[in-house]
Amino acid sequence: MINFRYHVVSLTAVFLALAIGLVVGTAALNGPVADNLKSQITALNKDLSNKRDEINQYREEINRSQDFATEIAPTVLNGKLAGRKLAVLALPGTDQYADKVIQMLTIAGATITAKVTVQDKFFDPAVEFELLDLASESSQPTIGTADLPLNSNGVETASAQLAMALLSRTSPAGGAPVTQPSAGDVTAVLTAYTKASYIAVDDDAVGGAEATVMVTGAPAVDKDAAKKAQSLVYMAGEVSKNRPLVVAGVGVGEGNLISAVRGDPTLVKDISTVDNASTADGQVAAAMATIERVVDDKVGQYGLAAGAASFVPKASS
Repeated sequence: MINFRYHVVSLTAVFLALAIGLVVGTAALNGPVADNLKSQITALNKDLSNKRDEINQYREEINRSQDFATEIAPTVLNGKLAGRKLAVLALPGTDQYADKVIQMLTIAGATITAKVTVQDKFFDPAVEFELLDLASESSQPTIGTADLPLNSNGVETASAQLAMALLSRTSPAGGAPVTQPSAGDVTAVLTAYTKASYIAVDDDAVGGAEATVMVTGAPAVDKDAAKKAQSLVYMAGEVSKNRPLVVAGVGVGEGNLISAVRGDPTLVKDISTVDNASTADGQVAAAMATIERVVDDKVGQYGLAAGAASFVPKASS
């Protein structure tokens, strides 16, 4: 009869055999498996090193491309905006490249009559009625309220008033000459908006510009983002009503102004856009688009984002 002791001895023998098998098997496989793993790790490290080298090369190529754009700018632009007066509106989020766009416009020979930095507050829905009140209070003899939009949209009304102050007026075809804003009235309007912290203006800002370059940044992402995006469109619409406008900046992100202009069947016919003006390439393209819009009276959409017809405009002769 098989007793309990026999079962214990049998089970012990089985487990001992398993243990010996594991030890022998591990010893037999340890060398090849370890060598294979080491080989894979070495290969992965080499591949990672190669990818890092490629990234560094691409980064260097991009930097050199930007340097090339900057160096070639004088040849491409070559004073083609000489004698032209431009106003620049720098919207929120453009501190790093608005002045670089201005630099390219200056290389092209343009006179910057005013750089107006528009503050975030200007587009805050909470100050809608404050803007309306300010527009009414800032009325001047040559910058009145008669030509302002007849609605309760603060951004649209204030934008129209700023455009009246910054831009020279055009006479209707066959009509009598219009009164141009006086220097004192321009200063009064700009000072009123500056004191209320809606804009910041250089001390030497004057009116009389024949066109505007609006430099735009990334779209807002807060709870009022949709309303702010629409307010940017209102501003662009008012600024472009009587004088040429080029919008240059960032053309990515939901609610960005450039995409909105390109998607509007009316605005896209009147406003030129450049969607990569945060780069040197785009800054040169912004100046070229301004030449095309102001000198050649042509509208175009340029850059890399959806709706761009080409990377840059054709060089003006």
